[in-house]
Amino acid sequence: MNPLNHKRKKPDDGSITFPLLQCWNPQTHVATIAAQVSHERVSCRIALTVLKAKFRVLDKEPMKTITEHRKEIEAAARKLIEMKSFEEDGSIMIRNNDI
Repeated sequence: MNPLNHKRKKPDDGSITFPLLQCWNPQTHVATIAAQVSHERVSCRIALTVLKAKFRVLDKEPMKTITEHRKEIEAAARKLIEMKSFEEDGSIMIRNNDI
């Protein structure tokens, strides 16, 4: 008889990391970066209007702005996650006053 290997779920250590996953939704004009929170994926969204207000982004290059200002966006997302400011769908929405 072969023993079964069961993967144990890692404990909830509260760690927050940001893998290099990002995308742009041209219909909603919202960029999304991914956060990994205690082994769960959280979508962190920021609207083009916020990017324009904070970073003077061009309509044609929103993801270039995400790449250039990723540390600031991640810091805002981390703060919102730590405050448990989740939207109904479990995502984080970064607004003007968050950055």
